[in-house]
Order: sequence, then C-alpha cells, then structure tokens
Amino acid sequence: MTQRASRYLKLAGLEPLVVTPESNFINVGERTNVAGSRLFLRLVKEGNFEEALEIARNQVEGGAQILDVNMDDGLIEGKQAMVTFLNLLMAEPDIARVPIMIDSSKWEIIEAGLQVVQGKCVVNSISLKEGEAVFLEQAKKIRRYGAAVIVMAFDEAGQADTYERRIAIAQRSYRLLTEKVAFPPEDIIFDLNIFPVATGMEEHRRNAVDFIEATRWVRDNLPYCSVSGGVSNVSFSFRGNNTVREAMHSAFLYHAIKAGMNMGIVNPAMLEVYDDIPEPLLTYVEDVLLDRKADATERLLEYAETVQGKQKERSADLSWREEPLQDRITRALVKGIDQYIEQDVEEARQAAAQPIEVIEGALMTGMNVVGDLFGSGKMFLPQVVKSARVMKKAVAYLTPYIEEANAISGGGHAAGRVLLATVKGDVHDIGKNIVSVVLACNNYHIVDLGVMVPPERILEKAREERVDIIGLSGLITPSLDEMVHLAKEMQRQQFTLPLLIGGATTSKAHTAVKIDPEYASAVVYVPDASRAVTVVGDLLQAERSEGYKRALKEEYNTFRSKFRQRARAKDYLSLAEARANKLRLDWKPEAIPVPRQLGVQVLETLDLRKLEPLIDWTPFFRSWDLHGKFPGILEDEVVGAQATQLHKDAREMLRQLIRDHSLTARAVFGLFPANTVGDDDIEIRRPEGATARFLTLRQQGDKRDGVPNLALADFIAPAETGIQDYMGCFCVSAGFGAKELAGKYEQELDDYHSIMVKALADRLAEAAAEYLHREVRIRYWGYAPGETFDNQALISEAYAGIRPAPGYPACPDHLEKQTIWEVLDVAGSIGVELTESLAMWPAASVSGYYFAHPRARYFGLGKIMRDQLEDYARRRGIPVSEAERWLSPNLAEMS
Repeated sequence: MTQRASRYLKLAGLEPLVVTPESNFINVGERTNVAGSRLFLRLVKEGNFEEALEIARNQVEGGAQILDVNMDDGLIEGKQAMVTFLNLLMAEPDIARVPIMIDSSKWEIIEAGLQVVQGKCVVNSISLKEGEAVFLEQAKKIRRYGAAVIVMAFDEAGQADTYERRIAIAQRSYRLLTEKVAFPPEDIIFDLNIFPVATGMEEHRRNAVDFIEATRWVRDNLPYCSVSGGVSNVSFSFRGNNTVREAMHSAFLYHAIKAGMNMGIVNPAMLEVYDDIPEPLLTYVEDVLLDRKADATERLLEYAETVQGKQKERSADLSWREEPLQDRITRALVKGIDQYIEQDVEEARQAAAQPIEVIEGALMTGMNVVGDLFGSGKMFLPQVVKSARVMKKAVAYLTPYIEEANAISGGGHAAGRVLLATVKGDVHDIGKNIVSVVLACNNYHIVDLGVMVPPERILEKAREERVDIIGLSGLITPSLDEMVHLAKEMQRQQFTLPLLIGGATTSKAHTAVKIDPEYASAVVYVPDASRAVTVVGDLLQAERSEGYKRALKEEYNTFRSKFRQRARAKDYLSLAEARANKLRLDWKPEAIPVPRQLGVQVLETLDLRKLEPLIDWTPFFRSWDLHGKFPGILEDEVVGAQATQLHKDAREMLRQLIRDHSLTARAVFGLFPANTVGDDDIEIRRPEGATARFLTLRQQGDKRDGVPNLALADFIAPAETGIQDYMGCFCVSAGFGAKELAGKYEQELDDYHSIMVKALADRLAEAAAEYLHREVRIRYWGYAPGETFDNQALISEAYAGIRPAPGYPACPDHLEKQTIWEVLDVAGSIGVELTESLAMWPAASVSGYYFAHPRARYFGLGKIMRDQLEDYARRRGIPVSEAERWLSPNLAEMS
C-alpha cells in the first residue's frame, strides 16, 4: 500500500491491514497467493520453493505489513505446499518478522498452517456457512493458536448482501465467538462484503451504502472488533477506466473510514487523493456510492466516457510569481523553493507592523499548509525537510529585524516546546533529526540535545527550558535500557511531562512492557515521523490531552497483560535440551577452505568509487519514510516522482562527496584458525599464538521434530573432531568527515543536505561491508574465487557464507564487539571507537563476523531462559545482573 493510500486509514487514527499486490508499499497481498500471482503459482507447482521464498522476501523488503499465503489450486497438494512453504519462511528471520495471513477455503490447510507459523498470525477466513458447530470448532482451534481471524458475512443462507443481513450475521458471529469461545474481540475482523455498484441492476444500488452503514453499526455495537473488505470490488463495473475507478475507491474509503472501517484490501495504484477528485466526477461518484439519485448510474456512465484514457495534466512555470504575496510564500514553502523567499519575506516585513508578525502570520500560514499536506499523505518527508530549509532561511533573514525591534525572545509563540535527545551511549540521530524538522514545521519549538546525552542532562535541560514533552531516540538495543532508566528517574524526580519513545530498536511491545510501568505519566511509542505531529498535538491540546493520556495508559496496560499471557503460553527447552538439539554437520577436512591470508589486515582507505555501485538504495529511501524497494519505487504511482527527485539529489551529492574527498572509508579485518569449544563458544588462534573466544547464544524455543536449536557456534567445526576450521571478523566505516560536513550544512540552515550526508554515509558503510566481504570471499579467504554476482544478488545474499553482526538477531550480544575490537585493534588501526553502550563512532560503521560454511545462515535467537543467562554470565566472567542488563530484550522470563 502506498503512503498516500495508507494515510486514508491513518487519518482516522487506524492501523491498516492492507493487501496490495501491485505495490511496493506495505504489500500484504497476492504475490504469495497462487490466485494472485502467476509466477508464485508456477514456482509452487514446480516445487521451486526457494525461488518462491524470494517473492516473500521481496514483499517484506518492499515494506510489507502482512504476508498473505494461499495454496488453493486444483493442481497443487495445498496442505503439503502450505506446510513446506511456511516452514521455509519461518526459518528466514528477515521474512518471518512480519505476520502471516493463512488464507484458504479449506480448513485442513488453515490448521496445518497454524501448526507451523510462529507468533501472531491471521486466519482468512471462517464463516457460518456450514453452521454453528463447525464455526465454533474452528474458532476454538484458532484461539488456541493465538491467531486473529477474518469472519466472512456468510451464513447457512449464503452471502450477506443487505444491511440487515450483514449486521445480523456479524452480531450472531460476534456473540458466538465472545460468549461461547471466549475469543478476544480485538482479534475479530469482519469482512462485510463489498459488492459492485453501478451495475445497472436495481438490487445493487445500495451495495456500497449498505456496507458503510453496516460498518458503522458493527463498530458502534460490537466493541473492539475490526472491519475489512476488498475495496476494488466496488468499482468492478468500470474496469478499464482507471480515472473513475481511482475516484470511486478513494471516495468509498473516505466514507467507509469515517464509518469505522479500519482495515482494507487496497490496490495503491488505483487510488486518487480525495481532495483532488475533480468536480463533477466526485459528485457523480458519491451519488452512486451513497445512492443519492435514481439516475446516478446513468450520469456516471455518461461522464466516464468523457474521461476514458485521459492522462493527468502537469505544468511547471513561474506564473505563480504573479500571485498574491501569501500564495507565493505558501507555494515556496510547500514546493521547497528558496530562490525568492527573502524577496517575498522582505515584502511581507514592509507591510507588517512588527517583523515577528511575518513569522506568526504569512510563514506560519504556509507551514500550516505543509503540516496539513504531510498529515494527509499528500507530501512526503523529503519535501517537508526542504520546506523546513525554506522556513529557516526566512527566519534567519528576519532575525536581525526582530532582535532590533526587541519584539520576541526565543522565536515567537510556539505551539509547544519539545526536547529531543539520542540517549547515552548511542550516536545515531537521522530519525531524531527528521522528527525535529517535522515538528518544527508544525510550529513546535525544538530543544535538540544531540546524541549520547546522559539522563541527568536531559532532565536538567527539560527543567531549564521548561519543555512540554521529552522525546528519546535510540538505534542500538542497550539504548532500550537507557530509556527505562530515564523513565524511572522521571518518576523518582516527580516529572509529569509526556515521554515519547522512538528509534529503530524500539517497539510498542517494549514501550508498553518495559517503559510504561516505570512512569506514571504518559509514555508514547512513536513509530515514525509521520505520527509525531499527531501524537504531540493530542498530548498538548487541552481539550483532549487528559482523555488521550488515560486511553494510552489503558491501552498499554491491556497490551502488557496480553503480551505476558502469550509469553507464558510459549514452550521453551532447557539449555541442556537445546544443546542436545543443536545443528549437527558432517565435518570433513577436505570440505573446509583454508584462507589464503591469515591474520589482521588494515585497509586505510577504501575508494568510494568502488563502493558506489554496491549501495543498497532501499534502506536509504526508508530513512526518508518512503517505503518501497529500489528501483521500483522510482516508478511508483504515488511517490515515484518524489523518490526520483530524492535519488537524483542523493546521486548528485554522492558525486560531490567523491570528487571533494569529503568522506573517508576505512576497514580492518582478520581471518583466524577457529574451533567450537564446549557447546556455544568459538575459540580463535591469533598468529602470535594467543587465543580469544567469541561467545554465542543458542535458541531455546521448542522446535518441531527435525528443526535444530541454532547457535552461530554450530557453523564452526568442534575442537573434538580434530578438524581445523576458520572464521573472520571485521569493522568498516565510511563516517569519517560526515559529522563535520553535516554540521556545515546545519550552520547554513540546510537540514535537507545535513540529513542527506548522514544517510549517504550510512549507505556507503553498508556498501563497504558488502565490498569487503566480497573481497574476502574472492581474494583473502578465497573460497569463492569465481564469484561474479551483480549488486542485486549481493543485496539478496546469494553468495556462500554469512556476516552476522553483534546486536542483530542471530547474536544480540553487543559485548561481543569488545572482543572484535581487542582482536583487531579496531580503535588503533582505523579509529572507530565504542561508546559506553557499545555503539560505534563514527555512526556510519559496520562490524561483524565471517562464516564460510555453505550451510551457515542467518536466524533469530528469540527468547532465552534463565539457565542460559546464568551460563552465559559464567562463561563471560561477569555478574548475572550485568548479563541481564545486556540481554534483557531476549529474556523470556522478563516478558
């Protein structure tokens, strides 16, 4: 689902469940559904599940929220195919991190899928078609597996096709589920059947309005449940006329969401911005959808003939310079045009009684338009950052006049004061900086304390600046503990300010379970910049603030209870049992490649020109809140133009960085003889004869038969085999010079290029890691001398071997970085330091291990038990309390 389509749902404060088979955005749909993808169907028929798995991976990399998996085809053994595919999918942590929708018309296939899928999933679907007994039996099993369920508006008499039938079946299903099965109502999703309108048949006139009114009744009368439906069905009569279909989908969503629809199956390529639907098309469409006129269908059909195949008109000229002053200022802010802003601001100053009035009047009027457009999904983050650049230039021009007039102190009447900080030990700030820009664009005064800020300074500045809200950011897992600690301190010091939580490693679960209980006032998880404005507004608006805070506390308390119930329901093995179920490989000396060059090697400078072709652009766009897979995002119906411009700007800056030698990339790596010792440790031998140990952790979740409990140590030959094996470790950085250059842009009030520098440095660091790993495989270790993969194959990790990193799912232990730093002398050899929370500085740095075994693969550790925590603390030689601090996100007993 595109960001624009997603906004239709987010405007109502809702989280969409969206199936979008033709989009790279929040794609949940039919690419892993044999009915929705011919390629997927062919691969499944051929038994080529590895390639089928890549379709799922591409969906997730493209921003999928849910993967819909369907194997219903007459030429497929559906149950076997579902189990095989889901087993493979569950073994891929980068895919399995999103929920699965098990989609089938056959119960035995659904149940087989439920037995395989880990975590929360959605069953699509059950109904009363076969009577109450079957319905209740299926619901009990779904509840036992902890899944959510889509309930079709279908009973023994057939599909519901009227308002009365829809609400009757929904009410009956709801009562059966909640009263006889004790099914959690928040896990019930009603599909109330969206049918076509404008078919020419009288009985179809009320199809849309009946769905909308039934949705309103369900949300008003059946607490906590959700309502979904396939939106494209409503426009089926106008196949081939995208102009009309887009307008119908958008208008239908507009009214359905207002009625309470909070999930939807939406094709993003078939949506128009509601406000942009031209007249008379909007009137004709709504006449049909809402059944307002008897001849509505005829009128829409006549109009449809006049727009068949027409393209949207586009124009770009300077005629806007002839418009009134306010319109010119607003356009400059919305479009990010700074060439004329000083000229226009001077004209506004000449007309104002005081220079501050220009900020509080014309400029804030324009920025309010920016905020409204961003909030409704009609602008995107890169554009908002450019708007901020124009705003800052305007304010900088006015500042001397304001100071001279002594009109204000501190920049005017802000909507509120927000303190932002990256917590102690963490150096990452791209996301925080984007939130800062977005909030500033909405008239909030920002107190930005930067990175690695200790809690005492955060609280001291909060008092000193008299802020209204504190916002914390962090990227590495130790930052989570810092956030918990700061919440405790705020409680101890009797703060009542709302606390915002954000950053890549944060989550609603961690916020609700670990942070919220420590602080009596409001704690809010903010997943991205687009939510920040709404959240801050709700917290500071006097008329709704207290109700919003109470609702948050209740929501997190409910979430916490259910989270802990789910955690208790999971089965775990003891450490001894998990070790007994380790991966056992057939070790043969002749199968182990000996590195061509052992020991530590330093590459003092990496040529950025060699790194540029290896850049993975998809995460770059994600950092700007444009969630699509490159290069497809450049052609996207909604954000393609903005993504193309952003990519053009990035390539231009990249050429400048390379030409001016503004950034320096360095690397150090080592290849060593290695063996597994004990069960979970890897001992390496350095050239001088000294040894070092890497400690790995083992999965303890109860696996089905034949599935091992993995640890990274399983991929290295055990010492007792007498076979010599090898492994490597590395650190690369492309961040030298990034801080200084970003600071230069910040001094010039250019947030856009400041953020761009940091984002590109991050991408170059990852490209450096990719480049070095390839060089190791081909030259230094040499176990893949003939490798010729292109960049896409490298991004897809088609090569042999892995390079897991401390702090990531297979090895979440950040303390392992200390061993890498000691073995490679990282700080002394290339200048990359570790903070006290073990974040790397410069921030654009990557470190990790090299494993060469062909069966080595990435996996997620998951939760571990107390016995492994204590064993780990003993092996590392640290107190259990310290081990608990570093591994707390992975402790099952602390969930």
